Amino acid sequence: MVTLTVKVKTPPLLNSVSDCRVIGERGEKFQFALLRQPIIQAPMAGGLNTPLLVSEVCNAGGVGSFGFAYSGAAKIAQDLAETKALTSGPVNANFFIFEPVEMPSKQIIADAITALSGFSLDDEYTLSLPTAPFFPDITQQLKAIWAEPPAMLTFHFGLPSQDIIQAAHSQNISVGVTATNVEEGLAVVKSGADFIVAQGIEAGGHRGTFSAHGDDNEVPVEYLVRDLVKATPLPIVAAGGIMSGQDINKVLTLGAVAAQMGTAFLCCDEAGTPSSYRAMLVSDEPRPTQFTRGFSGRRARGISNRFMTDMVRKPTLPFPIQNTLTGSVRQAAANSNDVEFQSLWAGNGYAKTRAMSVAALMQVLQDEMSGGK
Repeated sequence: MVTLTVKVKTPPLLNSVSDCRVIGERGEKFQFALLRQPIIQAPMAGGLNTPLLVSEVCNAGGVGSFGFAYSGAAKIAQDLAETKALTSGPVNANFFIFEPVEMPSKQIIADAITALSGFSLDDEYTLSLPTAPFFPDITQQLKAIWAEPPAMLTFHFGLPSQDIIQAAHSQNISVGVTATNVEEGLAVVKSGADFIVAQGIEAGGHRGTFSAHGDDNEVPVEYLVRDLVKATPLPIVAAGGIMSGQDINKVLTLGAVAAQMGTAFLCCDEAGTPSSYRAMLVSDEPRPTQFTRGFSGRRARGISNRFMTDMVRKPTLPFPIQNTLTGSVRQAAANSNDVEFQSLWAGNGYAKTRAMSVAALMQVLQDEMSGGK
């Protein structure tokens, strides 16, 4: 039986970025040319990125990343401290740029709840509506960054404020922003950021479009890299459907300085990926991927399952309110290893996922880039 409860959250204290303690010069900014392998392990929220995963990527010559979209400052500080104890390599900390959002009308809320109330799961779930604020205060989250600066700070869904970019630069942190088309890429250049993550339509997880409901040009990664290299002066990191050394070589040939790979690392021993999720990634009978707003309220690509199918054309609440509302459904499904109601984010090339250690995967990718099998 599904019941509705409402959880009230206490608003966090608001502080401007300018209030943070800036630690002076810390050496040169990160340079892609210094990487032993032109590989960035993609930031993925929800516990998929662990300190061990991130550090092992760094130790193998790439950039390890954390997806801190929903994390509090204490968790961010803990993850960074644990990682820095395991590696001296470059770490990337990624955050969402949330758009202002309001709770919709009572009728829309009722319709969205109804759409989520009829699922048959082995584990019970309770649908809980959040109250404002609906997402973390980024100024609070970034306090952990200013205290223990990573090499990189990247952003998804839009541009960070000038205060944030300037605070990052004051500590020689390189700033990157996701772009899904040339217009967004030009906006990144104008912002003063240091590099662009070119997210092709093939990528798993949330689309990085600046507007949640604006037009999505759905540009494939190869075309996007080519166009951004021509249109902008910034280094381009290619992201989307990159699963092998051959894929890496292809985007490097087009002018990218590195490849960002998320799905490829999900079945590494060190990843925080649940066993049922892993089984779907390496299944002998791979399903197609598809986009859905059903889980979070924002368009995201994952392995097709019953939840996605059932939610087609059904009402959802705005992002990230919908994400909070569906949290109990996803958790109940994970508890019972039910893949039909989990958000199995994956790129369109996920069938090439390999189950092995990070060190082994990084070596395989290097061999493939060098022409090996």
